[in-house]
Amino acid sequence: MEVGHEGAGFAFDNEGPRHKTYLAPYQLANRPVTNGEFIEFINDQGYETPDYWLSDGWQKVKEEQWGHPQYWMKKDEEWYTYTLSGLQVVDPRAPVTHVSFYEADAYARWAGRRLPTEQEWEHAVKDQSTDGHFMEDGHFQPHSHYSNKSFDKAYGDVWEWTQSPYVPYPRSKPLEGALGEYNAKFMANQFVLKGGSCVTPRSHIRLTYRNFFYPHMRWQFSGFRLADDV
Repeated sequence: MEVGHEGAGFAFDNEGPRHKTYLAPYQLANRPVTNGEFIEFINDQGYETPDYWLSDGWQKVKEEQWGHPQYWMKKDEEWYTYTLSGLQVVDPRAPVTHVSFYEADAYARWAGRRLPTEQEWEHAVKDQSTDGHFMEDGHFQPHSHYSNKSFDKAYGDVWEWTQSPYVPYPRSKPLEGALGEYNAKFMANQFVLKGGSCVTPRSHIRLTYRNFFYPHMRWQFSGFRLADDV
């Protein structure tokens, strides 16, 4: 199959050139992991079990005393999260957000699955519409519509971690001049996120968009969905 921007319309330099890639048989969940499902990981001592974590991730867990997604707190046996509208009860049906790549990867291992590659993600959702909840909708917080098991939209609410390192596509060359520093100079030690979030402008929503963050970062509206081999 082919992935990457075709060249029609606006795209950032890191989205091309379009190129062929090989995919082995795989399956991708039709929605991101929810808060309720992530709480099961917490309750099963996911943050206390090194077997689930990459070495660097486990070091972060210990150094920064991670025990839950960023902005969460527990009071009277109930989870709360700090949102742009203040402190709110965690909605168990909404997609989990503000988790790092390390946490997403650890959850996937705990669940007996894995994170998708960016190529798998792009292939799986190529025929889906870009409808979703974005910045212009004014919600600024993920919704609970993911409780619908048939829900299969890929855009809006949370950016989704992939297992793919942020590196140049084949035959990609930095742009000339200062523009060449816009994306190319950051292509090291980061991972690709796909989709979009509840605070992403609609103009940034397209299949080939490659967001990227360091694996320990949690402040972004970042979640994940599971994949597996077939």
